[in-house]
Amino acid sequence: MPVKLTEVARLAGVSLATASRVLNGSSRTPAAGIAERVKAAAEELGYVANAQAQALARSTTGLVGLVVHDIADPYFSAIAHGVQQAALDSRHQVLLAGTDLGGDGDSSADAELAAVNAFISYRTDAIILAASRLLAEDPRLAKALARYMDNGGRVVTLGDSEIPGARAVQVDNLDGASALVTALIESGIDRFAILAGPHERNTARIRVAGFTRALSAAGLAPESVVHGAFTSRGGNEATLELLDSLGVSAGAGDGAAPLCILAANDVMALGAMTALRTRGLNIPGDVQVAGFDDIPTLRDHSPALTTYRLPLEEIGRLAAGLALAPDAAGHASVTGTVVLRESAGQARGA
Repeated sequence: MPVKLTEVARLAGVSLATASRVLNGSSRTPAAGIAERVKAAAEELGYVANAQAQALARSTTGLVGLVVHDIADPYFSAIAHGVQQAALDSRHQVLLAGTDLGGDGDSSADAELAAVNAFISYRTDAIILAASRLLAEDPRLAKALARYMDNGGRVVTLGDSEIPGARAVQVDNLDGASALVTALIESGIDRFAILAGPHERNTARIRVAGFTRALSAAGLAPESVVHGAFTSRGGNEATLELLDSLGVSAGAGDGAAPLCILAANDVMALGAMTALRTRGLNIPGDVQVAGFDDIPTLRDHSPALTTYRLPLEEIGRLAAGLALAPDAAGHASVTGTVVLRESAGQARGA
């Protein structure tokens, strides 16, 4: 049987209210000697504090909810690590939920709503929405979060959000994608195709807009734009479709400059590289590839992937900072850097 607080109070020789104030974190604490006696009694008996009682005493649960799309994606796991680091510094624990059910945007929206409602029921101090926002926000989600914020909860999103009152970490997806393409054009590449990611995800849509903006500024246009899931498999399948539509094959030998595939994220780019190898195409001799994010696992792949590097863990830390500081500013911004590597015909980068 769990040890009861009354047993701790009896052993320490104090009232139940005093024992509760010591062990449940109330701002009204007794003298140091009494507090030490209560803690010693709790340790001797093996008492574990009740989280709900602590929440009532402190007016905080010490919990923060984090919603990601796919925890298996290194992009989200790096952000989650940053959130966890900052949360621990603030004596909070992170509850994690993923929205990737292998279905369409509607099922993802349902999963996000279910996660948010669960976090609200646990009375988390804040909720961080790290999953890429949908083109059309779910009105059910907006309503649930509005009630949550009215009751003192804080909400943080990554990127632009249609959720009134939410704080946001702004990521330079548009300008970053443009900068990546500009750097590739300046390196001598003039043929591009785009793996655009899913239609309904704002992150994919904004990055593709950045790609096409830079191409247009240089008087170029993508030879093909193919949509697919934000996964390695999605990049693989989209690349095979792209190669077939453009008639790109090993040994074609038409003398044209290599095509450069711009993927809306790194995991799609890695899937693209696998597809190219299955078709017997050399990277970067026959086809070149560039991604976006600079996920931590890229160091394990060859040739090294050209990409746009985002400070993923720092994004997580910034999001947690906005979520857990009551008086924090309404938003924070992060920028990245272009990293040119072997997959786009460059010397190995950082």
